[in-house]
Amino acid sequence: MLVSLSLVLAGVVLLPAGSHVLVKGAVAMAERLGVSALVVALTVVAFGTSLPELVVSLRAALAGSPGISVGNVVGSNIANVLLILGATAVLKPIVSPPGENRHDTVIMLAVTAVFVGVAMSGEIPRWQGGVMVALLAVFIVQSYRRDSSRPDGTGVHIAEVEEYEGLKNRSWLVIVAAMLAGLLAVMAGAHLMVTGAVDIARVQGVPEEVIGLTMVAVGTSLPELAVCVAAALKGRPEVAVGNVLGSNIFNILAILGLTALVIPIQVPDQILRFDLWAMVVVSLLAVPMLLRHGGMGRLAGVVFLSLYVAYIAAQYVGVARLLGDA
Repeated sequence: MLVSLSLVLAGVVLLPAGSHVLVKGAVAMAERLGVSALVVALTVVAFGTSLPELVVSLRAALAGSPGISVGNVVGSNIANVLLILGATAVLKPIVSPPGENRHDTVIMLAVTAVFVGVAMSGEIPRWQGGVMVALLAVFIVQSYRRDSSRPDGTGVHIAEVEEYEGLKNRSWLVIVAAMLAGLLAVMAGAHLMVTGAVDIARVQGVPEEVIGLTMVAVGTSLPELAVCVAAALKGRPEVAVGNVLGSNIFNILAILGLTALVIPIQVPDQILRFDLWAMVVVSLLAVPMLLRHGGMGRLAGVVFLSLYVAYIAAQYVGVARLLGDA
């Protein structure tokens, strides 16, 4: 048990660290090649910060652990709203102009609805994964056109990119080395985390989906949490809103879509019965906070964090009850 927990903790350290270094190198390369901040934010940063979820979900699916694969995505989306938005608002109240996030909020809700419809069959086959990846491409192109046409459309995206600047003026050797080192760290972290999580589930009798929804989801969400907390400390808490909305969209369309393209994913019964709907409720709960004029204050942030603690506790209370009945 101690060894398995150590593997998970090692993965928790390597995943965000590797993702951060990889994105810094990729951002530096893109900037050296003259790519606009908007394109960098919508592609390099978006994919880079979601890479831990992708590698972990793909690794788990290939290892025959769909509970960890799907639980990672569902748990990450719940953590993005309750944990990341909550923590950001506690540090610095989130205020953004009314309606600024309406478009991406609607897209997030629509993508969540697509996920529910796909998951209800109990399996995500390859063709549905392909459709989800195609929808992601449409979303990226449409977001670029929309944001590039607005005078202030690149403001938040520039702030997102600034969180990863620092290697632009370094040599090509340093930039490429950072990307390779970051990628290796992410891959190693994913291997260690999935291996440890599967071992814990088997030894302790905890369902794999519970491990995926909690321990793994938090670990893979750390890159987004780090970016949002750093932005809040710099006086840009509104960065968290775009980051969370984009991450939730990417988690469903990119992570599940690409994973299903490689290997069809079975959706565990527990996630169908409870966690899928918890994700829907949490997504709807975020809408008033994201769209209303007052934004999200510290009190709302505390409420969100409390709800996340309650959600995690409910998972393990259910496990204890299950083990007790056994």
